[in-house]
Amino acid sequence: MSEPRLQRYLHEQGIGFETIHHARAQTAHDTAMSAQLDEHDFAKTVMVKLDGRMAMAVLGADRRLDLAALGLATGCEAVELANESEFAALFPDCEAGAMPPFGNLYGLDVYVDDALSEDEEIAFNAGTHTELIRIPFALFEQLVHPRRLRRIARITH
Repeated sequence: MSEPRLQRYLHEQGIGFETIHHARAQTAHDTAMSAQLDEHDFAKTVMVKLDGRMAMAVLGADRRLDLAALGLATGCEAVELANESEFAALFPDCEAGAMPPFGNLYGLDVYVDDALSEDEEIAFNAGTHTELIRIPFALFEQLVHPRRLRRIARITH
């Protein structure tokens, strides 16, 4: 099997990264627990449609995306969660729902909740439901060039 797109990209960029293997998990909460991470330290990727255009919103697993706030921050009028059937084909190298927050590798804009920048590192799905990658947040920003947005997510508990 060939090297997954994300790992190949990181190697090509000369980026060292930590791989965290964990028991199979489907939800962001379960993934964080399985990987023994605080939910705040695990970044989940939420697929959204902004005025009909597919994009990624990246936020801590302990948060829920505020669609109205995302609309205000991006200037988009129609903001909605995307259905898996609408985006699964964009990620042929990933298990459904386990896509990494590297929209630049898939031709998608990335919007990141500013709260994630409070930590030095970011951990996220590596394309499967059994593996995470952790890198410094500054490197994530340098590689992905996400648009940082304030107050687009609320703590769930």
